[in-house]
Amino acid sequence: MNQLKAGATLNYVILGLNAVVGLTYTPYMLRCLGQSEYGIYSLATAIIAYLSMLDLGFGNAVIRYTSKLRAEGETEEQYSLFGMFTVLYSVIGLLVIVAGVVLYFNLGAMFGDTMTEAELERTKVVTALMVVNLAFTFPLSIYGAIITAYENFVFLRVVQIVKLLLNTAVIVAFLYMGYKAVAMVIVHTAFNFAALGINYFYCRRKIRIKIDFGKPDWPLLREIAVYSFWIFLNAIMDRVYWSTGQFVLGATSGTVAISVYAVAIALHGYYMLFSTGIAGVFLPRITSMLSRKCTDSQISDLFIKVGRIQFAIMSVVLSGFLVFGRQFIDLWAGNGYGDSYIITVIFFVALFIPLVQNLGITILQARNQMKFRSLLYIVIALVSLVFQVVLSRYYGGIGCAIAVGGALILGQGLVMNIYYHKVQKIDIVRFWAETLRMSVVPVVLTVCGYFAVQRFGGAGASSLAIGILVFLAIYMPLFYRFSLNDYERELFAAPLRKVLRLLR
Repeated sequence: MNQLKAGATLNYVILGLNAVVGLTYTPYMLRCLGQSEYGIYSLATAIIAYLSMLDLGFGNAVIRYTSKLRAEGETEEQYSLFGMFTVLYSVIGLLVIVAGVVLYFNLGAMFGDTMTEAELERTKVVTALMVVNLAFTFPLSIYGAIITAYENFVFLRVVQIVKLLLNTAVIVAFLYMGYKAVAMVIVHTAFNFAALGINYFYCRRKIRIKIDFGKPDWPLLREIAVYSFWIFLNAIMDRVYWSTGQFVLGATSGTVAISVYAVAIALHGYYMLFSTGIAGVFLPRITSMLSRKCTDSQISDLFIKVGRIQFAIMSVVLSGFLVFGRQFIDLWAGNGYGDSYIITVIFFVALFIPLVQNLGITILQARNQMKFRSLLYIVIALVSLVFQVVLSRYYGGIGCAIAVGGALILGQGLVMNIYYHKVQKIDIVRFWAETLRMSVVPVVLTVCGYFAVQRFGGAGASSLAIGILVFLAIYMPLFYRFSLNDYERELFAAPLRKVLRLLR
């Protein structure tokens, strides 16, 4: 349990560091690279993002099945599983190389009309380096999954934090010396290989795992293929769901609407990350619980406990954005992005329920029952797409957001809650009875804060910072006193007491 708490805490440390890096490092990188070089880097990154989907959901399967075999005491079967996944990932790595070679020799045909010869050559070099990085990452990524399955979260997160800080520092230094996109990719690759190597040695020396390349367990492989397929399909539909808006707006509203919508999409990505810090560490634990034949009541208790903690985190983010989001977007994105606030609010409100209940996805993965959710996601993505096309013609980006948000509320909100209650036997009635009691303070302070900012708020970063600090100074004590139970108060207060003792 200490590993779970520490892992979740360090997840939020990583999230905070990524946010700081994103807000400070990105503008510096843009100025150093220039539009042409940044365009090359972004294009290559987008290409690799699609190739990375060749993971096919196997990364999640490593965690799930390792946890299951570990809970059942099947040590030799674990080693055989590792060997099977190493072979699978090695094959995927070879496929990445083949796809990369095809892309390399066809980049000229794809982008030759819009790039100079020098830009095209740099694009080829950057893409080739990224392909090599990804190809070797696949077979070595199994060791990070094994560490997660063994719940050694602290080690894994510390490696990630050190990698993030050193990688950013070295790239900043290289950019300062005048190096461009190629150097950035080389640095990324070097630190990625270093982190993967550290994970490898930790697994072999500390956890003392073995890799057995003996006869494959074909029935297990078929089971894993089915399990991974639904996760893979869910990942594809997730990309489609959040990427179609820009294409629809490009056809119906033009580039200005696309840029306004893109700001909201970027902010929605940060918002979603806040909910993964806790749920992301629970797959091994839930898989072990299910292997030990735990009751539906125990799963419900965990679902409610984690859901309340996620409600506490997500509610302060949502409340803060509702109150100060318009000022933040004006400062961060500049003039002309007023509709981005409305679009982002629609996203945030629609995502609140599924993000608070994010542990439900982990439970479905542990039970190997992702089929219903994946099929539902296909339906809501298609319904959303139809309404995006219709509404964008009249309301632009706001129309697209309404289509996306409405589909989310009906699908992942209403339908999934019925499914959790009826099929998964999770006590959703008790979940909402407990979490709704927590909402009084956030609702009251959000309404009061919004009208206070409209009446007294000023422009500028200093006014925004002061407003946020005052809001938090009121929100946090009231939420702590009236919304949290004794367990949650201790959960949040214990780390603060440790910090205060260190400062004395």
